[in-house]
Amino acid sequence: MSTLPKGIVAAGHPDTAAAATEILAAGGNAFDAAVAAHLAACVAEPVLASLGGGGYLLSHDGRQARLFDFFVQTPKCKRPPEEIEFFPIHADFGTTRQEFHIGRGAIATPGVVRGLWQIQRRLGRLPMTEVARPAIELARHGVVVNDFQAYIFDIVAPIYRARPETFAAYRSPNHPDKLVQAGERLRQPHLADTLEALAREGEALFYEGEIAAAVAALCAEGGLLTRADLQSYPVIERQPLRLRYRNAEILTNPPPSSGGILIAFSLELLSHFNLHTLRFGGPGHAGLLAAVQDLTRQVRNELDLDDTHPGRHPALLAPAVVERYLARLRGHPLCRRGTTHISVMDAEGNCASLTTSNGEGCGWLIPGTGIMLNNMLGEADLNPHGFFQWPCDTRMTSMMAPSLARLPGRTVALGSGGSNRLRTAILQVLVNLIDFRMPLAEAVAAPRLHLEESVVNLEPGFEETAVARLASNYEVKAWPAPNLFFGGVHAVARGPEGFEGAGDPRRGGVCRRV
Repeated sequence: MSTLPKGIVAAGHPDTAAAATEILAAGGNAFDAAVAAHLAACVAEPVLASLGGGGYLLSHDGRQARLFDFFVQTPKCKRPPEEIEFFPIHADFGTTRQEFHIGRGAIATPGVVRGLWQIQRRLGRLPMTEVARPAIELARHGVVVNDFQAYIFDIVAPIYRARPETFAAYRSPNHPDKLVQAGERLRQPHLADTLEALAREGEALFYEGEIAAAVAALCAEGGLLTRADLQSYPVIERQPLRLRYRNAEILTNPPPSSGGILIAFSLELLSHFNLHTLRFGGPGHAGLLAAVQDLTRQVRNELDLDDTHPGRHPALLAPAVVERYLARLRGHPLCRRGTTHISVMDAEGNCASLTTSNGEGCGWLIPGTGIMLNNMLGEADLNPHGFFQWPCDTRMTSMMAPSLARLPGRTVALGSGGSNRLRTAILQVLVNLIDFRMPLAEAVAAPRLHLEESVVNLEPGFEETAVARLASNYEVKAWPAPNLFFGGVHAVARGPEGFEGAGDPRRGGVCRRV
């Protein structure tokens, strides 16, 4: 019997990773495993993953790389604001609070089901009935809620209390007035039945059949989606964005999504500085990271990269644009949530980097299915011109950036959850790997900073002199401990010594080999 390793997975929950390793052990490839892992994440990580959201897969089969775009689409038609159910709630991260908008009017056309089923047909090896089995069993028998999942349920509790049927689905079995608690078993029989039916009948059930009818009926009052929105939803295959940084080739999510190209812009700015001469966590390192994040925010706003017109994006990397922002950088004082990521590699050389999001969820379950629909039309990050200003029937832009880094002697698959923070999380892990030459687990766990407007959010681990220097140029918000606010980078790598991986401890991340 062969003892060679079959693959490796890094993900946000032990049961998510276990689904992937089960499929690898059964003879599936990295793409089978990634699909199985995401289906399991919808059960084990319901705040972060759902069949009602959207996402991206960056695939590499040893010959070519492809980007599968199955992010959400805006509705075909609008309605007067007074006819739309759309209202704010506040999520409490402890150190900061954030406003989100939910309700039926916040739902965009979901792409996860069509995306996963197309990926499975194109790249997978096993039948979907086998790939979905771990998630079905997990939903039917129940998942024991861990401390991290209980924590994020608390953060977004107002969403899960917004509708009585939603609260009932996630209610604690021992404390009926509370959401499910750490150590309790969460059973999701409706979701198990839905996964079983989808695995047997295919995605047409979701986009043309009974589930499509249920979504349209749900949105008929207070919402925007119709059966036509679901029936016409397309998965788009793109060529990844490729760039060089030092001695590495980076592949990431291309335009019109903005996350990948903003990471590329940040790396282009950093390439003009010798980071390896700076002390990690010192004033020079922290100040440069903050300044580059500040300039990346400026270029995003000044070039209006959140506009869905893709023609503006390539200009971001034009030499004249880079030089203009470099001039600002040289004169510069140097001193968010419902998203999850899965990285898988197998022994055949296949790589899968999969990032998905449900926003925070709109508060509504599709009746009888156990599926929470997204609230992407209520995401301020995705609606910079104001709510309901989006063009109709258009793929929404996103910060999600599943990525591959090809370094001398090894390849790394990585990505992150965390809304607007995910691109700065990925950026810092890449810098840690390439410039500071950290081992993978250390690169993922190292302290991070994130600049939002003029506020630098800072994890513990930066030198006091660095914090003081930052405070002379920005408002500094020091966090008492590492936090999911700073993203969740789950990464795997393959090199001469075999597989290695790291799940981000900020988001309960785990790594499993098989």
